[in-house]
Amino acid sequence: MASFDAAEVLATLPHQPGVYRMLGASGDVLYVGKARDLKQRVSSYFRNPAGLSPRIQLMVGQIHALETTVTRSEGEALLLENNLIKSLHPRYNILFRDDKSYPYLTLSGHAFPRLSSHRGALDTRNQYFGPFPHAGAVRESIQLLQKVFRLRTCVDSIFNNRTRPCLQHQIRRCTAPCVGKISAEDYAADVRSAALFLKGKDGEAVERLAERMHAAAEAQNFEVAAVLRDQIAALGHVREKQFVSGHSARDADVIACASAGEVVCVNLVMIRGGHHLGDRNFFPQNAGGFDAAQVIEAFICQHYAEGKPPPAVVVGSVVAADTAEQLQNGLPGGNTQIIINPAGERRVWLEMACKNAELAAQRQLGLRATQEARLQALQQALGTDETLQRIECFDISHTMGEATVASCVVYDRSAMQNGEYRRFNITGVAGGDDYGAMRSALRRRYERVIAEEGRLPDLLLIDGGKGQVAVAREVLAELGLQELAVVGVAKGEARKPGLEQLIIQGRLNALQLPPEH
Repeated sequence: MASFDAAEVLATLPHQPGVYRMLGASGDVLYVGKARDLKQRVSSYFRNPAGLSPRIQLMVGQIHALETTVTRSEGEALLLENNLIKSLHPRYNILFRDDKSYPYLTLSGHAFPRLSSHRGALDTRNQYFGPFPHAGAVRESIQLLQKVFRLRTCVDSIFNNRTRPCLQHQIRRCTAPCVGKISAEDYAADVRSAALFLKGKDGEAVERLAERMHAAAEAQNFEVAAVLRDQIAALGHVREKQFVSGHSARDADVIACASAGEVVCVNLVMIRGGHHLGDRNFFPQNAGGFDAAQVIEAFICQHYAEGKPPPAVVVGSVVAADTAEQLQNGLPGGNTQIIINPAGERRVWLEMACKNAELAAQRQLGLRATQEARLQALQQALGTDETLQRIECFDISHTMGEATVASCVVYDRSAMQNGEYRRFNITGVAGGDDYGAMRSALRRRYERVIAEEGRLPDLLLIDGGKGQVAVAREVLAELGLQELAVVGVAKGEARKPGLEQLIIQGRLNALQLPPEH
């Protein structure tokens, strides 16, 4: 590719909104950006390079070509930019993990509705509440609703075949509708009260419970009245613990950003039905050198690209008013307000989110420091000057010599990369032949990496001793990857967890790891 002539390219750019793509020497996309004025925005990278962050300066030095797409508006450019970032994963863009699978709390459409957690497509026959930031938040809510309303959580197949109450009934977590311990009418009333609570209508839920309690007392059904009294008391305790109680925005997301060293954290707080459902931390890739407003903008674009945003998104004054308006116009649904100057309760939510983001960033920085120290120790043990950033690990497992499976896990950028994990079903290899299975898995993995010009690891870890390492080196040599470092992790003579040995090329004896590793 010819060398990049910035002046020549800049001279051809229009004063129009659009998206620009910076390309490296091999044609790979380094960065995707949007602009209200393409000529002014792209020129800023070359006008005063010293004013750019070190990371962006490094990127500018790698530019070999520039591509642009003119759009009708800046809002359209924002949407196109996000789509390109998601599909191309540019090296210098802020990247958030594409995890749209948030859990919901579900009341099924059964005659005696079941309380459960759900991910995936929604069924119109059921009632859904959420989304929740993580599965733990759903479990806590289910446990709470069991204590207060005593709804069933068993699957329908068990419900339909029970002949006596289960343990949940004995510990007062279920009214045992499976064996007729409660009428369909009373169970439906409990379900309605639970739904009101989940929708944030706590007062109405308490009123309905009180009406039922008084009716039971007048009918001299004092046992039922006592149960309803306990439900009202339990619901009162829950309402006291809930910080969020106002009516300013019963459904809202609160987004804050903080950094510690090179670690950037975005904290997302979810408020649904007036209840604080919990929060979730995101640690974006390539965020160093960007300010909080840019990180939050990237988060909003990527996080809500396909999901349904709540009526209000609170972000604080770090985001400029015109940027907030562009983001608001680009969100799906068109009914979301981005709030940059929160007051009252919303301001307190934002302060909580900011503190959570700061603490999470500090924790992550400490964790990365520990991990980097371990990587440096491993680097010294291997006797290499090469930085170990990406490590791929292989293991072979089987059941009594059958159903052999090879697993590959990936560590990169100071974290395990769950989305890059791979499993290989091994066929055409004799049962119990771990060497043959390892040979098959490695060949399949790295033939594909080579064909797709994927990224190779800095180190390959093999679960096994000298034999497995020899097999790995043989396969890599056949593929022209003989320079790739390979280390075996053997169980050692005692075969006790924590006393593994490293089989390192060039070392006569295995390296015994300390018990604290």
